[in-house]
Amino acid sequence: MDWASYAAFLGLAIVVVLIPGPDFAVVTGNTISGGRARGMWCAAGVATSNAVQGTAAVVGLGALIVSAQPVFQAIKWAGAAYLIYLGVRALRSAWRGQYPMAAAEGGRGAAVRGWRQGFLSNITNPKVLVFYLAVLPQFLTPGAKAPEMMGYALSHALLSLSYLLVLSAFLHRARRVLTRRRVRRTLDGLTGTAMVAFGARIAVER
Repeated sequence: MDWASYAAFLGLAIVVVLIPGPDFAVVTGNTISGGRARGMWCAAGVATSNAVQGTAAVVGLGALIVSAQPVFQAIKWAGAAYLIYLGVRALRSAWRGQYPMAAAEGGRGAAVRGWRQGFLSNITNPKVLVFYLAVLPQFLTPGAKAPEMMGYALSHALLSLSYLLVLSAFLHRARRVLTRRRVRRTLDGLTGTAMVAFGARIAVER
């Protein structure tokens, strides 16, 4: 492995991870509505999706999906629809402004809901797959083997997981303030708008 290229890739991956996107919005929404456990499971779902898409790119399945336009378009539209669906739910919650009691922070239900939303919102985001197919190879040495490629892909997944876990922990610490009715309605409105915007952007991008 070319360690200089690997360091350059990590630098770019950190920038990509820190740019607010659908993952940021989904983890924020889950942490505020369900607490730290649900937010962290949501982060785990995002990281799992990154690992799956990275593996798909390494074994050549990713390129096959991108080249098969009907399949790629189906994934694209599914991702856009899912983000818009989550966004509309958040906006409806902001409009109603009814928060009778905080959601349970633990339990299997919170884990499943958090992981599922994180995984589905990321696995149907075509930008992630394109990142692994178009950007990652530029940092690989000629004739790179599968283990080296997997190392790059999993490094990005771990960086994403680390950042989202820190984000979830920070939001949880501020949850007493963030769950106040007026603040919660504002945050639901902002995250809902962001999710709808991200979904619409995915839908119209070529």
